[in-house]
Amino acid sequence: MNPPLSSRVTRAGGHIVVTGGCGFIGCNIADALASRGRRVVVFDSMLREGAGHNARWLVERHRDRIEVVRGDVGSYAKLQRVVAGAEAIFHLAAQVAVTTSMIAPEEDFRTNAAGTLNVLECVRRCNPDAAVLFASTNKVYGRLVSDDEVARSGQRYVPLAPSLSAGVSETTALDLHSPYGCSKGAADQYVHDYARVFGLRTVVMRMSCIYGPRQFGTEDQGWVAHFLIRAIQGAPITIYGDGYQVRDVLFIEDAVDAWLRALDRIDDTKGCIFNLGGGQGNSISLREMLALIGEIRGAVPDVRFAPWRPGDQPWYVSDVRSISGAVGWSPRTSARAGVRALERWLAAQYDQPSRVPVQAEARA
Repeated sequence: MNPPLSSRVTRAGGHIVVTGGCGFIGCNIADALASRGRRVVVFDSMLREGAGHNARWLVERHRDRIEVVRGDVGSYAKLQRVVAGAEAIFHLAAQVAVTTSMIAPEEDFRTNAAGTLNVLECVRRCNPDAAVLFASTNKVYGRLVSDDEVARSGQRYVPLAPSLSAGVSETTALDLHSPYGCSKGAADQYVHDYARVFGLRTVVMRMSCIYGPRQFGTEDQGWVAHFLIRAIQGAPITIYGDGYQVRDVLFIEDAVDAWLRALDRIDDTKGCIFNLGGGQGNSISLREMLALIGEIRGAVPDVRFAPWRPGDQPWYVSDVRSISGAVGWSPRTSARAGVRALERWLAAQYDQPSRVPVQAEARA
C-alpha cells in the first residue's frame, strides 16, 4: 500500500527534494530535514524492499511536511516538477548492487549515470541556484590494492603502503571496476563537472559502509544489516572472499549529520568531493564484525565461504580529514555501539528477541 500523497509541499516551493528518499540513507535524511521543520519531497520508485515501510514511517512522523512522489529518475518531466522551486536536492536514487549491474548493465547505467544527468539537467535548466548533494561510492576507486599489497594482521588485512596509513583520500586516482563502478563513477564526475563548467552548487559524497536503523540489508548491499538479519533469523551467512577484508563503517546518525552540515555550508562545500565513512577509528574486518555479532547475540553466526566477486576490495578505509576540516564533522558512534543499536532495531522488525539491553548506549 502506498502512503498518502500531499500536494502542499511542491505547490508552495522552497522545499527540499530527496531522490531515493524511501531508501535507507534517503529516509533518514528526509526525517532529519523534516525534524528541522523543512518541507521535503521524497521522490522514489518504490521498488526496493522496505521502501513502502520507510515511506509510511516518514508520513506518519511528519504528515504535511513530507510529500511522497512515486517516480523514476529516468523521467525528466516528473523530475522537473519536483525540482522546480526546490532549495536543494539530495540525490540518492540509484541501482546499488555490483551483482545486479553484472546481470543488467544497461539498466544500471540508465539509473545511475543517465538518471543523474537528468537530475543535473533539471537543475541547470529550471533551478540553477539549488544545491545538489550526490551519493557516490568508494567503488569509484576500484579494487585499490592488490593481493600482494596487503598483509594479514590478526583477523584483518592491513595495507603495506605508508601512504594509506590515514585511509584513502579524495586525491586517489579513480579506477572504475564493474558496471556499477563505471555508472556511479560517470555520475560522480558529471556532478563534479557541472559545478566547474555550469557553476552549479554541487557536492559529491563518496560513501563507505553506512549502517543503522531503517536498513533492510541484503547480500548485495547493506552488509552489516544483512549479517545481523541472518544472525537474528538463525540463517547462514555467506562470505565472499576470506573474511579478512576491511571496511570502515559509519553509523547513520553520523552520516546524516555530515550531509546536513555540507548543505548548511554549501557556499564553502560547493564543487567539493568528500570521502565519507567511519575512518580508521571505525575500521573493521568481516571476521571481526562476525565476532562482534556473536558477542551481541550470544551465539557465533553460521558462516560459509564463496569466491571473491568482481570489484571486491580486500581493504578500504576512508580518509575523512577533508570533510572533517570543511564542515567541522567527525564520527561520534563507535562500531560496537552502532551495531548494538541496529541489532535492537532489526530484532524488533523481525519479531525476535534482542540480546542487547535496552539501556545500551548508541554513542561512544
